[in-house]
Amino acid sequence: MKKAKSIFVCSACGYESAKWMGKCSACNEWNTFVEEVVDDNPKKAATVASNAVYKQLSEISFREDDRSNTHIGELDRVLGGGIVKGSVVLIGGDPGIGKSTLLLQVLANSAKQGVKCLYITGEESVEQIKLRANRLGVDASSLYVLAETNLADIESQILLLEPKLLVLDSIQTMYSPNLSSSAGSVSQVREATSILMRLAKRTGCALFIVGHVTKDGSLAGPRVLEHMVDTVLYFEGERHSSFRIVRAVKNRFGSTNEIGVFEMTDKGMLEIENPSKVLLEGSAKGLPGSAVICSLEGTRPVLLEIQALLTKSYYPSPRRMSTGADYNRVMLLMAVLEKKLGMPLYEYDAYVNVAGGLKVDEPAADLGLIAAITSSYKNKPISIEAAVIGEVGLSGEVRAVSQMESRLKECAKMGFKTCIIPADNKKVKIPNDLKIIYVSNVAQLADVLF
Repeated sequence: MKKAKSIFVCSACGYESAKWMGKCSACNEWNTFVEEVVDDNPKKAATVASNAVYKQLSEISFREDDRSNTHIGELDRVLGGGIVKGSVVLIGGDPGIGKSTLLLQVLANSAKQGVKCLYITGEESVEQIKLRANRLGVDASSLYVLAETNLADIESQILLLEPKLLVLDSIQTMYSPNLSSSAGSVSQVREATSILMRLAKRTGCALFIVGHVTKDGSLAGPRVLEHMVDTVLYFEGERHSSFRIVRAVKNRFGSTNEIGVFEMTDKGMLEIENPSKVLLEGSAKGLPGSAVICSLEGTRPVLLEIQALLTKSYYPSPRRMSTGADYNRVMLLMAVLEKKLGMPLYEYDAYVNVAGGLKVDEPAADLGLIAAITSSYKNKPISIEAAVIGEVGLSGEVRAVSQMESRLKECAKMGFKTCIIPADNKKVKIPNDLKIIYVSNVAQLADVLF
């Protein structure tokens, strides 16, 4: 019996090697090679005449209103205004976080508008899909379901039905009969995505692909998978929390800074149109170590609560932990407080948390971090209920931040009467009934707050 031939493929970049290597010589990643069985006599693709025709850019017509809405405002925001004809969207996230539920709702909304939709599943039976649809209250005659994993059969069914919106759940379960490797392997995932992408571009069908993630949170399969698609969305959220965040890390048709906020319920994913209100519910008002900031997520200002806890350390090296805020940025700001305000923070363990599960990485949160840490150190609550916005430099100066006007409008909308902002932002328009306190350095901030 002839021994099967195998090769080793890098799961990060797709580089092939005759033997296993610890480090990929193409992308320099470690421990990414997986073994795959290959066919010694691969089927040769039939030569066909090319139908490719070039066009002048001025001859191509496309308008922004050609996008089709999902009728889920938060998802439309992340996609850049809706679904583009012939686009391929890859959506990943932890198991059970709500990917399939949200996409089934998208198909249901589109089917109600008369759009022919197809849901292809390789993980469930059609009866299981029906059970979930009944729970979500989904019932549309234009919504079709197919349980299949063979790409050849899937392609024939797509060409027969000619849907305008297609969901594939999930790409790791699909396989091409032309390849001898098993479903979910690097070559199968790459080949399946390539076939479906060409099909979507040729027919003009918008395609959503569900992808599994690895234990470190990245999409499983070759890295080239993210390069091939038009948009990559990630579902974020804790399993024990009902809130979910959809974030774009790649988008050829819109911004990658926008987020969509949802709540997981027994009736499906409900969009949250006012995240600030939800994220500030249950905030620790009147307690030490709490400050409210206004962060920008794309074009949307969001109010968040930053919490800090300082406790006396009994170890030579005090502990430092940060959740939701950049660890190195927190260490930098603590060094500024030690230098400019004389706080002996080296004697304290420090813990910083952004309530609500969001991650803050913009400099406008610096002043809020300073306020929360100082409040915890002094064991005094901030004396005024105010939002704190500003960037802090290494010399302790408070620097101006961008889009201050939209931040102030959000603060006024949420009922805040006072905002502490950099003195360099004096020229911005201030909403009515909003008191502004200007500060130039961290020493002034401490005098204002305490």
